[in-house]
Amino acid sequence: MKAVKYLTSMGELKRKDHSLIFRNERGHTYIPIEGVKEIYCLNEVSINSKLFELLSKAGITVHFFNYYQQYTGTFYPKEGLVSGRLTIKQAEAFHQVRMPIAKAIVGGIANNIYYVLYHYYTHGSKELKPFLNWLRKEVPLLLEKDINIPQILFIEGTIWKRFYDSFQYFLPESFLFNKRVRRPPDNPMNALISFGNSLLYAKTISQIYRTHLNQSISFLHEPSEGRFSLSLDLCEVFKPIIVFRTIFENINNRKLQVGKHFDKELNYCLLNDSGKKIFIQSFEERMSKAFMHTKLKRKVTYHTAIKLDAYKLIKFIMEGEVFRPFDDKEKQ
Repeated sequence: MKAVKYLTSMGELKRKDHSLIFRNERGHTYIPIEGVKEIYCLNEVSINSKLFELLSKAGITVHFFNYYQQYTGTFYPKEGLVSGRLTIKQAEAFHQVRMPIAKAIVGGIANNIYYVLYHYYTHGSKELKPFLNWLRKEVPLLLEKDINIPQILFIEGTIWKRFYDSFQYFLPESFLFNKRVRRPPDNPMNALISFGNSLLYAKTISQIYRTHLNQSISFLHEPSEGRFSLSLDLCEVFKPIIVFRTIFENINNRKLQVGKHFDKELNYCLLNDSGKKIFIQSFEERMSKAFMHTKLKRKVTYHTAIKLDAYKLIKFIMEGEVFRPFDDKEKQ
């Protein structure tokens, strides 16, 4: 199985014969090109056009992040999986059946947040009961109504806000926060959420790239220039069970600590190098761990689950099959 390579320090990524070499002030590291499928540049990394040719031939995707650990862009090889017919149908679906897809995504977010919080409810956080009841009973009723996209987005925003408010019942005080701040994150929890969401967004881009879907035509988020809005759509339901489970487990097991793993400046807070390495290792382990899929009757990883949601969307667009995004109860 091909690996994912993370470059966490500043340096230069170059072509060396028919392989890769990463150079920085500490020396150089050879990266055998045959064993890599994705590279994540989490710091300032210089790359030249010669290297892009090699990366393209080898089918390697490269994701770039800025100083604030937020996703900025992706290089991926020339698109081989392009379907004009599907792109036309996807655009038609945006105009004709956008609502059921958007509602399904928000319903999927609510379901997966429920499963994440139910664990803490059964382990003593009884204060979560009203929110759990609301997720299970009220949200489906709200989504059944004849509502528009702004109203669907309002429901989604309310779900996330109440989710953030619930952290006080099972996380240490040092990781609590008043509100979600993104650019740049201003405290340890915002830093973890931004970093985790950016990683998941990049993973989703890679998985959609392996299908015939057009990344720019989305359904919950507005299609826009300058970002892959379909990836924003499909990664949403996975945030609770991938990003937030990774965050909660690292905090509650004291693998990540405010005093040791974050750099705090006047108006922002970021994971330091050791914190990034801890989070990345946990994130990759979660993404790659195989679980039995109850419907498919075979083992899959979250990498596969994301790609399967893309295929479900294709089935809906092309054949009208009901789109139901990944639900954590499908895992055993």
